[in-house]
Amino acid sequence: MSALVCGSFAYDTIMVFQDHFKNHILPDKVHMLNVSFHVPDLRREFGGCAANIAYNLNLLGAQVLPMGTVGRDFGPYAEWLDQHGISRQHIRQLDDAYTAQAFITTDQDDNQITAFHPGAMNFAHQVRVGDAEGVTLGIVSPDGRQGMIEHAEQFVEAGIPFIFDPGQAMPLFDGDDFRRFIEQATWVCVNDYESQLLQDRTGWSPHDIAGKVEALIVTRGAKGSYIYHSEKRIDIPCAPVSSIVDPTGCGDAFRGALLYGLMNGLDWEVTGRMAALMGAFKIEQHGTQNHTFTHDEFRQRYQASFGTALEAL
Repeated sequence: MSALVCGSFAYDTIMVFQDHFKNHILPDKVHMLNVSFHVPDLRREFGGCAANIAYNLNLLGAQVLPMGTVGRDFGPYAEWLDQHGISRQHIRQLDDAYTAQAFITTDQDDNQITAFHPGAMNFAHQVRVGDAEGVTLGIVSPDGRQGMIEHAEQFVEAGIPFIFDPGQAMPLFDGDDFRRFIEQATWVCVNDYESQLLQDRTGWSPHDIAGKVEALIVTRGAKGSYIYHSEKRIDIPCAPVSSIVDPTGCGDAFRGALLYGLMNGLDWEVTGRMAALMGAFKIEQHGTQNHTFTHDEFRQRYQASFGTALEAL
């Protein structure tokens, strides 16, 4: 039993500007902007939705097959995946492209200026769901537009249930696209902002969407999450955290545990709480793939957070 995680792989270069953008950008000169920010603090992190989700699912001990396209600079990332025992069987390396990467500059007000180069991600349609064997469920997470469209179609053709997770790729699609994805998917997972966009573009309410899939999962940051299922809404609380260090990647951590719950037939309350706890572990660390735990630590913290024992891990 394994999960096929379709989506992006990316390098995230994160720079910190020890000042405020507003002190260096003249409002009346933005039409002729020419500015440089001195950034003494820099981190390079492994990221991308498929890799982040796979990393979290792997932490829980499930068999995971990430699928996507990467570039000629993928060597260090490949070593990282090998170090953590994550399969590269369905990751295709393209020699004439760079791996997708984001260059993020953050100031002291937590404002961000980001440049994103999709690179090899634009060729995600070159890998196919049918190439993977032994897959019991999957997820279509943010990736190249054509790749997301074709992977959803291929999951349907193969009879494999899957989560539709549009995330940062939402600007790539219109209402007709979203209605088709929802009708193809088994589950839909979005954050609260994406949920509103999805409603606006499809003309469907959360209950309308939930009626077309087995469940609609809406994450709400510090407010927890909603799971719309069987004509009712299940409210999932957040797990307490010791400190908020970096929220980037919390959604992918949540989705990793969501897949684990679906793979193991867990009920929605347990699945949702496991997903919330994965987000808590992630938010306490910088980057999207730097948090770790043992299964005993996860079970102990689950009981401390929610007051019930976790028997599923």
